[in-house]
Amino acid sequence: MATQEPSPPSSMESNKPGFPKKILGNKLEDKHLCNCCHNILRRPFQAQCGHRFCSYCFNRTVSNGPQKCSACIKEEIFEDPTSILKQGCAFPDNAVRREVENLSAICINENCTWKGSIKEYELNHEGKCEFMIIPCPSCKERIRFNEQERHNERECPERTLNCKYCKEPFHFKNIKAHDEICPKYPMICEGCAKKKIPREKYVDHIKFCSKFRTPCRFHVVGCDMSVEKEKIHDHERAYAYEHLNLLLHYIMGMKVSMEGLQPQGLEIAGHKLVELQQSLRELEARVSQLSTTSSGPPVQGAAAASSSSSSSGPPGPPASAPLPPPPTLAPTLSVSTSFTPLPSSVGAALELQLHSEKTKVVELGRRCTELEVKSGTFENVVCVLNREVERFATTMEASNRQHKLDQDKIEALSNKVRQLERTVGLKDLTVAEMEGRLREMSATTFDGVFVWRISDFAKKRQDAIAGRAPAMFSPAFYTSKYGYKMCLRIYLNGDGTGRGSHLSLFFVVMRGLSDALLKWPFNQKVTLMLLDQSNREHIIDAFRPDVTSSSFQRPVSEMNIASGCPLFCPLSKLDAKNSYIRDDTIFIKAIVDLTGL
Repeated sequence: MATQEPSPPSSMESNKPGFPKKILGNKLEDKHLCNCCHNILRRPFQAQCGHRFCSYCFNRTVSNGPQKCSACIKEEIFEDPTSILKQGCAFPDNAVRREVENLSAICINENCTWKGSIKEYELNHEGKCEFMIIPCPSCKERIRFNEQERHNERECPERTLNCKYCKEPFHFKNIKAHDEICPKYPMICEGCAKKKIPREKYVDHIKFCSKFRTPCRFHVVGCDMSVEKEKIHDHERAYAYEHLNLLLHYIMGMKVSMEGLQPQGLEIAGHKLVELQQSLRELEARVSQLSTTSSGPPVQGAAAASSSSSSSGPPGPPASAPLPPPPTLAPTLSVSTSFTPLPSSVGAALELQLHSEKTKVVELGRRCTELEVKSGTFENVVCVLNREVERFATTMEASNRQHKLDQDKIEALSNKVRQLERTVGLKDLTVAEMEGRLREMSATTFDGVFVWRISDFAKKRQDAIAGRAPAMFSPAFYTSKYGYKMCLRIYLNGDGTGRGSHLSLFFVVMRGLSDALLKWPFNQKVTLMLLDQSNREHIIDAFRPDVTSSSFQRPVSEMNIASGCPLFCPLSKLDAKNSYIRDDTIFIKAIVDLTGL
């Protein structure tokens, strides 16, 4: 058989090492352990040397070639070639496989009560246990297998959601950032209080909303009030004095600016006036010069004519000399006549220019006069406003002093009110705590028998279905005055395997003041009942505690892990017509056997 070719293991066999030792419900034998992973054999293979390995462990060991058997080396029985592990040198050990598969097993996951054989564990429970702890593939948080769906839908910070307004997908952690930019996000108008206005239409709404508050038109001069559009005129009438004060400060600031600019403007106007006067003097000098030049040539022409007429007198030698000039007389006369029109045209042009310059000077003088008149009027207005401001400042100072006194009084009264509120709050907490203790004491029993009345059953069940309050705890009860302290825990929509189909009821051991005097672990029989209010057919379930479970050891925290019946009562029995629910109320009864206490 040592030479028999092994059948190739299935994918399930080749991908899993041995079973963990903790699942074994009875004593573990060494022959059932893998010599590689040291866990319980899964699909055992026996090598030529006689040692057994899981199918997965053997294939992994020889995948890189022949290997020495580590078990042979450890036991100092190494023989070559018998102790060499290689492909084809091992066979499936079906006898040991059947032994292993028939071993009793339990689930190693906390709170899981499954029991069976290793074969049943592998086929029906391994990897399917609802209490198995697995990492979330998105956020890597470790959660129970049966809580994976709820975690992915409600708790995982990396889950993807669709915006309920614009239907766009986004990560849950970005929900606040998305709400700030979502174009369909419902806005509330601050003026008319209209709701559910999409953000993309909000700007258009406030343009025409008469109730929307807008800045006052005098905000440019300092009014910082916001007023409803329909009341803007009432505001301007009511705050006319304040607006006048703000305008005064604004105008005074402008005055300071203008006083800095006015001397410079007057100086420029003075320079222009001097320049114009100088131009006028130059023009007058040129006009007088041209007038003098134009009157000279006609006098010379007249002298020439008189000399020509005197030459026609008695002849003599002197007269014979000037006779030749007549041919040149015409040119002389023509020169004088051609020069005469020149000074009249130039003079007219100069006079027009002079008149224009004088007009400019007059206009400039008129504007300077107007500016001086306006400046005087402005100074009178400023003086009046200064007096008003001084009076108003005095009033404001008195008002500020009174306001400060009022604020001090208000602050003192506010401190007293806050102190009284804190005192009342502490008193309320004390009263609430005392009331809770009183209710708990009134419902407490000390004989191991407890009846729990649950009213408003329909509402509380709906809260459980919606996940708002999936579980409820009963008041505490005792086996005796100094005995065990216990309570009940109920899931109105089921828990674990009973979620959505059964009412789940659990028993909880709580930490008490007398625990040091009691026998541990808790080992008393517990009977749980859903009472038929017609006293016909009660629903009853009983169990005796598993002393190895942490649920029944001495509590180290406020209460131990609950243990009980996840399939206590089918919900279908409560949905149909029944006598367990009367006046929207059910009764749960717990009986703890006091034998041996």
